[in-house]
Amino acid sequence: MAGNLTNQLLVAMPGLQDPHFSQTVTLICEHSDKGALGIVLNKPLTMRLSEVLTQMNLPAHDDRVGEQIVLRGGPVHQDRGFVLHRPGGAWDSTHRISDSIQVTTSRDVLAAMARGEGPEKAFIALGYAQWGAGQLEQELKDNSWLTLPLDESMLYELPYEDRWLAAWRTLGVDVASVSPDAGHA
Repeated sequence: MAGNLTNQLLVAMPGLQDPHFSQTVTLICEHSDKGALGIVLNKPLTMRLSEVLTQMNLPAHDDRVGEQIVLRGGPVHQDRGFVLHRPGGAWDSTHRISDSIQVTTSRDVLAAMARGEGPEKAFIALGYAQWGAGQLEQELKDNSWLTLPLDESMLYELPYEDRWLAAWRTLGVDVASVSPDAGHA
């Protein structure tokens, strides 16, 4: 394995045509020799958090919480919710991605958010992206993705629709000048 990509961003190359991943930015939550799991950070769904909470019989006590956009985290298990957030709180099922990012999948974090007591700087994604052993490494060799260190401002402050272009700008690259066709030297 080339290196552990946990807490790194995968930035889709312009030529990546897969409808699930075209022009996406994905946070790698877990990466090992068995494969990888990530959450797409820039594809909002038409639903709001209030709809998710209503389906779970957890009415939002604060309209701002209910108005939060829900992301399409990936094509796998789109009925499963993931809350990406800063550390804090004792939730039933939390995975530490880094010192500053966790992902929680248990109902208790959503109940706390509905009450206005959830983690600070959090967002919800339904579904995730998954790669089998060696698959992500091969896709990197095939020039489907670029990897970047995570910039937390992209995760918590930048509007979803700006994230793909912003990732390219951090590299100092005008994405319009990048060929959609991959080459190998």
